[in-house]
Amino acid sequence: MNHDDRAWDDRVAAAWASFDTYGEQGAADFRAVIDALAAELPADSPLGLFERACAWDSTGHSDRAVPLYREALAGGLDGYRGRRAKIQLSSSLRNVGRPEEGVKLLTPELDAPSDELDDAVRATLALCLSSLGRDREGLALVLEALAAHLPRYQRSMANYARALTEPDD
Repeated sequence: MNHDDRAWDDRVAAAWASFDTYGEQGAADFRAVIDALAAELPADSPLGLFERACAWDSTGHSDRAVPLYREALAGGLDGYRGRRAKIQLSSSLRNVGRPEEGVKLLTPELDAPSDELDDAVRATLALCLSSLGRDREGLALVLEALAAHLPRYQRSMANYARALTEPDD
């Protein structure tokens, strides 16, 4: 899915940059700003659906976000925003008591081409796994993500992470 309207993207970025100024009382006002921006796109635009999902999600309504994320992905949202949608949908699924769906959605992302969202994939997947009582697997993912950022001990932390999920001999 290609989107080439830089001015629209800039206005969406500006809206999100102002998010914290709305506070809890202004959640509906913020969603209205995003809805107005999304309304500039065709009704079935995956990008508009994604932004609306993000607005519901960010204002504490994971239940309202889930179907919008699904629709955006089904409509062809891909690339960086598609990966964000998978991460955020998985988190929302966990929030509404369906972490197993989040695990199913995010596990393939471990093998996706690497980008700056890799750690967010692992962190969100770890939370979903933890919600399913699979804490060791979640901890292994978090240690694996953290290891790359340590000034020392990267190799040992990566080995410890692997050992958490390998069967005992």
